[in-house]
Order: sequence, then structure tokens, then C-alpha cells
Amino acid sequence: MVGNTAEDVWISGNFLSPDIDTLIYLFSGTLDCGTWWGLKGDTFHTHEEIARLGGDEYVTIGDRDRAFHILRGDLLRRGMRLTDATAQLCSSLGVKARILPMADTPVTTLIRSGEREIHFQEFWVRYRGSLPIDDVTRRWDIPPAATPEVLSALRSAEAVIIGPSNPVTSILPILECEGIREALMDVPVAAVSPFIGDAPISGPAGSLMKAMGYRPDSHATWTLYRDMADFFIQDIHDPVDVPGAIRMDTLMNAPGVDASLAQGILSLVRGA
Repeated sequence: MVGNTAEDVWISGNFLSPDIDTLIYLFSGTLDCGTWWGLKGDTFHTHEEIARLGGDEYVTIGDRDRAFHILRGDLLRRGMRLTDATAQLCSSLGVKARILPMADTPVTTLIRSGEREIHFQEFWVRYRGSLPIDDVTRRWDIPPAATPEVLSALRSAEAVIIGPSNPVTSILPILECEGIREALMDVPVAAVSPFIGDAPISGPAGSLMKAMGYRPDSHATWTLYRDMADFFIQDIHDPVDVPGAIRMDTLMNAPGVDASLAQGILSLVRGA
């Protein structure tokens, strides 16, 4: 699995990688599935004490979750690649799935609202996504390039599935890495829309798409992926017409829907 790292951020001297951590916790069976953030049953004593002392952590970080961030930050400061640090953390929790950061060099998604420009995590967590969005930009010191591990995984894959995540902040940062789009040309790709009508199933994808000059719907999402996607999947209730799209139940809010969707997608790509 290739994870977005453009939402990574240093907080209180420690390194958070939200998308990567969610994958690691999910596959280790420790994810808090009520919030899809952090570890189930975690405590927040350190965060509460930092706030009591006048600190300003806009992300509520659990104590065990923080230990993860502390260790990763220490590994990075000692010169370890993010790819290798991620592999070590996966191993520590017994994760067998191969979870790969999209790049080893820092990339940041920034939101411009009026005169201020803030990290996407601050926009989404501190301000609950409530600020008007004037622009979405990516910033880096070194242009992001897919790691050798990511390119090898894509080139050797039976197929690639682009999940129904936020196109602007979760999928496009990966596709913008040097080498990714070229690697996807040689493997069957299925992309799943995150929209039903003009609303995303969850999150701020609608307002972010508008800020980038796109309609917040499946058709606009398809235009972002069409140069590499062999299959485009829409929800069965989506009123937006995308020529050639395949309809499936993508609203995974009942037992068995996720497994059925996965089986349907795998049947598609295996027949390609």
C-alpha cells in the first residue's frame, strides 16, 4: 500500500504521519475505528498536561500514539529514511502488509484562506474545515519523487486500486510524485469515486475540489484519473453520469458492503 505523506507534520518535536499511521494501526488491529484516528483505548494525559502548561497542540494526541511519533521523529533525526522508519514501526506492531510512504522527502499540503496560509492538518483539525478555501498548494524543498520501493511495488503489482479518498489531499499528492503516473500506465488501475452527487461521503473533498477549480462530483474526479484508470467506479445511487463508469455499492456503512465492493473490484481487474 502506498500512503500519502503530504499531511505529515512535526508537532511538539514529534513526527505525525496521519495516513501512514492509520494504515499501520488498521492492519495491526489497534486503530480507533470510532474516529479513524489514533489508537483505541488510548489516554491523553500528556496532551492535557501540555494544554494545562500553556502549550498549543491543535491535534489531540494520545499517549501511546505519541510514543509512535516520538520514535519516528528520533529515527528521522538520526538520518533514517521515512520508508525504513515506517518498515520498523510496522514490524514493531506485527504488521505483515507492506505499507510504503509515497516519498522520502518532505511534502506539505497548504490551505490559503484570505491572508493566511496554514497546514492542511491545522485547517482540518483546529478549524474543523470551516475556513473558506482560496487555494490549495503543495510545498517542498526537493520535488517529490516516488521511492524505489514504491515504483517496484507498482510495476510488479497484479493491479492497482485508487480508493475513494479525498482526491485533492490524499490521492493527487501521490500522483504528483515523479514516476508514479508512468508506473501506473503498465498495470490495470481501478479508481473509486468518493462522491455521491455533489457531496463526498465524508471529509472536505467537496470544498477542496471547488478551490482547485473542479466540480465536486464523480465526473470531475474521473477527469483527474482518466489518463491512467482502466476502470472508474461510481456508487449505485450517484446521479452524476460518467460514460463508461461501473456502478457498485461504495457506501460502506453496513456489514459486508466493504467485502462485496472489494470482491467486485478484484473481479474487474483480474479480468483485465
